[in-house]
Amino acid sequence: MTETAASPVVESRRGRAAEVFAVALRLGLTSFGGPIAHLGYFERTYVRERQWLTPDEYGGLVALCQMVPGPASSQVSYLIGLRRAGWSGGFAAWAGFTLPSAIVMFGFALLAPHLEGPATNAVLHGLKLVAVAVVAQAVWSMARNLCPDRRRAGLALLAAALLLVVSGFFVQIAALLIGAIGGALLCRNLPAAPGLPAMPVSLRTGSAALAMFLILLVTLPLAGAAAPHSLLVLAGIFYKAGALVFGGGHVVLPLLRDALVPQGWLSDNAFLSGYGVAQAIPGPLFTFSAYLGAVVAPAGQALLWSAVALIFIFLPGVLIALAGLPVWLWLGHHPAARAALAGINAAVVGVLGAALYNPIWLSAVGNGRDVAIALTGFLLLERWRVPPLAIVVFCVGAALLSAWFR
Repeated sequence: MTETAASPVVESRRGRAAEVFAVALRLGLTSFGGPIAHLGYFERTYVRERQWLTPDEYGGLVALCQMVPGPASSQVSYLIGLRRAGWSGGFAAWAGFTLPSAIVMFGFALLAPHLEGPATNAVLHGLKLVAVAVVAQAVWSMARNLCPDRRRAGLALLAAALLLVVSGFFVQIAALLIGAIGGALLCRNLPAAPGLPAMPVSLRTGSAALAMFLILLVTLPLAGAAAPHSLLVLAGIFYKAGALVFGGGHVVLPLLRDALVPQGWLSDNAFLSGYGVAQAIPGPLFTFSAYLGAVVAPAGQALLWSAVALIFIFLPGVLIALAGLPVWLWLGHHPAARAALAGINAAVVGVLGAALYNPIWLSAVGNGRDVAIALTGFLLLERWRVPPLAIVVFCVGAALLSAWFR
């Protein structure tokens, strides 16, 4: 497919990195609601308003980024910037969409240790209840989209059951592998994937990106083994999480928690409090990493550790998206490959469902009032389509009232 044939509108209206950054920054400041909502904002902005892509081209990018590990909305944003203004445009799109929420999360990490007292504890408890409502809604929504038939629903249930019985990072990987095998066997005859717009990414560039992705995945943990709790170990933890997450930002929660909390980097309360704040702000949920990096940093190094965590959790998603561009047509014409990826996505639903129970539910819900608050938040999100920011206000306010009248 030639560039002219693929997208005549885009070809005649090439842009600059500054233009891409301005548009992405506006989205980074206003895109509430999680990755699925982000993709809706992108379609309205980049396809209907700006006409940087045709609907078919946008659908192809979304399909690719949903099929590979990493934060789908951030990957789509990067690839749109790459298409519009080359490599500098890709970086500008990532920076504009990511930095607003990353700065907020870094600021919260600095302020959190100074926020003490009953009212602060109630607010933090309310934020943990936000996580219950939001993750429950994410599980419900993803189950509808990724498990539309009995076979994929069965794979999701199998993954959830496995993780509820035996927890741990490697068990999560085993659940995804079981999903891939089950998908390859049970989920054939999927529809062909949409096309992609022309990109400045050759097969050689894609191969180099894949090689870098794999080299970092292997060498970072080995390099950090000699220095526990060092900056290099932190980079390896966040790179591995970003490299192994299928299904969007919410799925990174159990991966990061298992890598950080049991090893003593931070407490469950600190982890879930930051996750709750991440629900209240626009932009990608992966900027939760900026908070975590700052919280676990040695004194005086919060900014450096926050930046390293932020960069290394996004880097594998960008590399694998670049690697996927040249082979997407191959995937689109091989039913077994599509079926395996469909099985992985179904297993992701099970992984997230297990995480909803442990640690989210067990750490946040302690009595009937908490159940009522979390359930109301879930129904407001799912049935009344209330914005996540309003759910944060509701859950925090209800937690404060509950603490006041206790």
